[in-house]
Amino acid sequence: MMTSADTDLIRVLADPLRLQIVTLLSRETLCTTHLVEETGAKQTNLSNHLRVLREAGLVDTEPCGRFTYYRLRPDAIEQLAGQFAALARSARLTAEANFKRSCP
Repeated sequence: MMTSADTDLIRVLADPLRLQIVTLLSRETLCTTHLVEETGAKQTNLSNHLRVLREAGLVDTEPCGRFTYYRLRPDAIEQLAGQFAALARSARLTAEANFKRSCP
């Protein structure tokens, strides 16, 4: 069963730019400058989205001189993926059993 924390996480990932950031961070650890180059977003807009991702527990930060590097937290993604996998298994079993509630 999905919790309110899970639905909040889904809302965070539903934003196209945040999903693009998460996809980029799944491939490598990047600093804000790299993310600006890759996404074409303005620095302030990108920083706001990174803050949302950090507060949601999806990314970790690593200061490096005057730059901050961002790293995706795979455990957060895996947990959400596991819940979707459980939904898919349940739906498959329901379809295979042709289960449907009768109407009154």
